Amino acid sequence: MIDPTIKRSLGQMMKGVQIVGSAHDGVARAYCSHWVCQLSFDEPIVMASVSPKHDTHRLIVAAGQFTVSILAGDQVDVGQYFSYPGRRFRYVCDDYLEFLPGGLPVAKNAIAWLRCETFEIKPMFDHELFFARVVEVGAGRLREPPLLYSSRLGWRITGAKAREPGVSIRDKLLERLAAAGFDDAVTTRSDDAE
Repeated sequence: MIDPTIKRSLGQMMKGVQIVGSAHDGVARAYCSHWVCQLSFDEPIVMASVSPKHDTHRLIVAAGQFTVSILAGDQVDVGQYFSYPGRRFRYVCDDYLEFLPGGLPVAKNAIAWLRCETFEIKPMFDHELFFARVVEVGAGRLREPPLLYSSRLGWRITGAKAREPGVSIRDKLLERLAAAGFDDAVTTRSDDAE
């Protein structure tokens, strides 16, 4: 059993919410996740942490591919439905999904969806990590704020910017380096990291 303080601390992590889906032999399933992340800048690589208890797990293994639908802040109902095993709700909300050629499910009206081909699976304690290349994308409502989730704070929508407009934190840090005698530190001025 995890230590309660560790659990509460980890629960503060806020993550984007996605619907992960797959299909094999005419069966399609999907579940809600906040454990999908991008792993590379040079290559479109993602990692999805999937429990073998999910109906979707066996389909991802068999198909060698899965989809990731990035939910918008107004799609809590979609996230909530797919947070439970589909069998619990007798798969009554298939209208939340649409299907790509070949039967892979994606969430309707999502910010975007990704079709991913698995190239490595790494077993962990109670999940397996699926490493995959993004081979197709469907851009939907890219300007919409994404849906977020934390186990301590629940469902949230991204909000206001964390930085004051017109203020470059990076430039201030570079100025501090220069003031400390590291003149070569201020060689270029760029806001690309902010």
